[in-house]
Amino acid sequence: MSRRFLEVFLIFLRLGLTSFGGPVAHIGYFRDEFVARKKWLSDNAYSEIVALCQFLPGPASSQVGLAIGLSVAGYRGALAAWLGFTMPSAIAITLFALGFNAFPYESAIAAIHGLKIVAVAVIAQAICGMAKTLCPDLIRIALMIIATLIVNFISNSLAQVGAILLCAILGLYLVKLDKPLPDETFNSQTNIKQSSKKVGALFLSLFFILLIALPSISFLYPSQTSESIASFYKAGSLVFGGGHVVLPLLQAEVVATAQLSNQTFLAGYGAAQAVPGPLFTFASFLGATMYNGELGWYGSLICLLAIFLPAFLLIAGALPFWQSIRHNYCAQKALAGANAAVVGLLIAVFYNPVWNSTVNGFTDILLVLSAFTCLMVFKLPSWLVVIIYSGIGLILGLLT
Repeated sequence: MSRRFLEVFLIFLRLGLTSFGGPVAHIGYFRDEFVARKKWLSDNAYSEIVALCQFLPGPASSQVGLAIGLSVAGYRGALAAWLGFTMPSAIAITLFALGFNAFPYESAIAAIHGLKIVAVAVIAQAICGMAKTLCPDLIRIALMIIATLIVNFISNSLAQVGAILLCAILGLYLVKLDKPLPDETFNSQTNIKQSSKKVGALFLSLFFILLIALPSISFLYPSQTSESIASFYKAGSLVFGGGHVVLPLLQAEVVATAQLSNQTFLAGYGAAQAVPGPLFTFASFLGATMYNGELGWYGSLICLLAIFLPAFLLIAGALPFWQSIRHNYCAQKALAGANAAVVGLLIAVFYNPVWNSTVNGFTDILLVLSAFTCLMVFKLPSWLVVIIYSGIGLILGLLT
């Protein structure tokens, strides 16, 4: 193990233990560490990494971490960054899932309802923030509405992917961008050189091969493991917009197929807000819960690896090509359309199943509004709101 590998791992482990607040906050933490303190990257190089990770599907903050590790310490550095940043929250959420399975559902239902209330408020917060940024004009608002309608009337993962692709195509022809990406240098600041384009092409090819092959393998050789790998790899491959947007894809994969109840799904999503690090570690909860008992850790691991593997393949494949692609105006317009569709997906899943299955009366409406106020007005961290409202749910349950 090289010294740089260990250094990268320890820095990202500290960040994985302390980085609350979601992907935007994570990106701020990374800049403070690697640009301001360590000076491993210039501001220009770091901004290019962030721009690329916004351009690609997948968990944006985790991809930024992977790209930093890859840039400063090669492929082993990318592995070190991912392990350090992901491991704390993955272990915590897996332990929560195993404890969740160890007790009768009724014994924790009041606290779980509090977690579900927070999930409603957090998704509402994400919708507000993303709509303001990603739908600034009438064209993109219209694309958002189109995506919402498609997903509401056709409730499966193919409809969600189709909505993103349709809006990307429409965005290519309809969206007008006033501010193209600035001209910055990246390759000169990092270990990523033009000569690595062949290796990048291999990683990108592997990404698409697995996206096509894994569902076929699952169909030909059905098992819980093959189906889980195919489902979570697809979810990690097709999510634009970060951790919150994976919710509808995973809901379609594990709830619509009756592998988990919607109540358990939303409880795990709410609990995932209380831990630092990437929200994609929610996959650990789902894997541990679906596999149950002694296989809980195994399920957690395979689902976690499957959902993050596309992020690694895309980053390792795209970085060598990014300098030329990022200046393509057509690509930027297509991405703008896809991002508008992301907001539509969130609105659709917010209505059904999140709101419909969680908010059952006037008290629940008040709790959602108060949690939303804590997040949006008082700017409380989501992990603190999770703790507060799980406690409120437990108290209300005991009183009634």
